[in-house]
Amino acid sequence: MATTRNPLQFIQQVRAEIAKVVWPTRREVFLTTVMVFIMATLTAIFFALVDLVIRFGVQELLTFFG
Repeated sequence: MATTRNPLQFIQQVRAEIAKVVWPTRREVFLTTVMVFIMATLTAIFFALVDLVIRFGVQELLTFFG
């Protein structure tokens, strides 16, 4: 792709590229957003459980040696 110095030509090229973009539908955006929230929640639950297990293990070690 050649570098253009003409602002009008640049704007035309930008409009041509934007016309190629496939924009998501409202339903796709909604479903993707819901999936992100679900995955974030599952990840938070997973790390909370891992934290509890590690905390329990460290407390038991400190109790055993302390």
